[in-house]
Amino acid sequence: MNNTNFTIISFYQFRKLTQLVAYKILFKEFCSFHKLRGTIILSKEGINGTIAGLDQPINQLEKKLKSKGFDNLELKYSYYKYMPFNRLKIRIKKEIITFSNLKLDVENNTAKHVNAKDWNYLLENKDTLLIDVRNKFEFEVGTFENAISSETKNFSDFKKFVDNYLFSQKEKKIAMFCTGGIRCEKASSFMINKGFNNIFQLKGGVLKYLEEVAKKDSKWKGECFVFDNRVSVQSEMAPGTFDLCHGCRMPVSAEDQKSDKFQKGVTCPQCFFSLSQKKKKKLLDRNKQIEIAKRKGIYSPYIKFTPTDFS
Repeated sequence: MNNTNFTIISFYQFRKLTQLVAYKILFKEFCSFHKLRGTIILSKEGINGTIAGLDQPINQLEKKLKSKGFDNLELKYSYYKYMPFNRLKIRIKKEIITFSNLKLDVENNTAKHVNAKDWNYLLENKDTLLIDVRNKFEFEVGTFENAISSETKNFSDFKKFVDNYLFSQKEKKIAMFCTGGIRCEKASSFMINKGFNNIFQLKGGVLKYLEEVAKKDSKWKGECFVFDNRVSVQSEMAPGTFDLCHGCRMPVSAEDQKSDKFQKGVTCPQCFFSLSQKKKKKLLDRNKQIEIAKRKGIYSPYIKFTPTDFS
């Protein structure tokens, strides 16, 4: 039982689903009742989610998922002293990770999975081409030694990277990684359809690697961006040092947080000159409302909640 931190569980499974509305109602009611927050995405191709809450309700959520046939989930765990999500979102979409409208057999046709503890052996092979499937800004926060950035602004752009850069090297041994593994599932299935046959992917993604590989053995450099209020995590899943700029929604390094162009919750050096005065005023007013809510003990989804608040 973890009484000092929230438990965060990330999961996905590609599996043909029907009755999506029924699943949405089920998980919304279950998570709301158990004070769980985060996001679950449902589609005809499967489920993808990151949910945080107290230890026991998270365990109950796992059991609920398995009881509904999600018994092959890619699961990752982490812990944080504050609730990392402001609210609960259960959504139905065309894809659980947006990539393309192509008919890909992701459930059965993807790259070979390499466990986190075996990943270093693969990287030590000098002939391995190491590809970071994530977006450019994530690459800049941290990545593996010798990794090549796909230089994408969003995941859908990865198809162009394959056509323009990787296709000419498709006979090489290619190792791919992303945050939690799900983007590599889609990307590798797409590449197999393109004729690639010697590709590998990090099972569970960077988060599983940081969770299982000791810092002294790690080939990871920097921090890993995550899509919640933690902003980034480090080796052994320690809290990161990045903040998130609410002006441009980009991660801000500890060094940039010292800049006179950084104002927490408003601007950072990247957007200081481009952000309109109207937007700056709106963000300043939002910060003031949060501070008033704190002082008066009024509920606000943006206040940092601890496990005691959820007990």
